[in-house]
Amino acid sequence: MRALALIPILALAACASGPAGPAPASPMAGNSNDCAVIAAVARDHYRFGPDNAPPPLWLDGGEGDWSPRCDWARYGVAFPRTYDPDAPRAPGERIQWVAFKQPRYQDNGRLAVIEAGIMHGPLAGMGVECRARSGVAGWSLEGQCRNTWIS
Repeated sequence: MRALALIPILALAACASGPAGPAPASPMAGNSNDCAVIAAVARDHYRFGPDNAPPPLWLDGGEGDWSPRCDWARYGVAFPRTYDPDAPRAPGERIQWVAFKQPRYQDNGRLAVIEAGIMHGPLAGMGVECRARSGVAGWSLEGQCRNTWIS
């Protein structure tokens, strides 16, 4: 008799939990957070703007297929040209770019760590790791970026 009484309870528990569906979307995956984090580094660290035009933009997906499509004007920055590391270069053409790797998120998506680098010529460049925090006014740098490489 007790076994029969438990059957409805177990059935209700199974219905309450329901079948395993797709996991909820991560707060930073597939949306504009990557673009906003990159824009924060471009504005706050590199100081790109009307008086400091950026070199060509390289969104470095590494071995993956990360390739965000960003509306830069929405974030108050402009990248008029892009850099393709695989494109052939004309003899004597200057190697120049600013690169951003995909941000890594922590603290439930409120903190982003991103690697960036800038190259002004074949032996003139510098890489950094920056931390950006999401707040009421959007994304902004948290402290100074840390140098990671110098050429």
